[in-house]
Amino acid sequence: MYKSRLNLTVDSDLLDFIKEYAETQRTTVSELFTQFALRLKRSKENDPTETILADPDFTASLMESMERVRSGSMGWKSYDEVFK
Repeated sequence: MYKSRLNLTVDSDLLDFIKEYAETQRTTVSELFTQFALRLKRSKENDPTETILADPDFTASLMESMERVRSGSMGWKSYDEVFK
């Protein structure tokens, strides 16, 4: 895989910590940032919320419920009414 150069500006104390952490983990600063970015990417790709919100029926139901709450037409129930 072709690699590209990235220049970052960070606080010097943070950079010292990152370098020390990389050394204790026997890796490079570059690899730390790569792993961090990949973890972000994977968590976003595997985000179940995104899948749920992509469902058109769920989205329509959610929007309808939000509109009913805003308009005041939603009737609230007590705990006993719902669970008994």
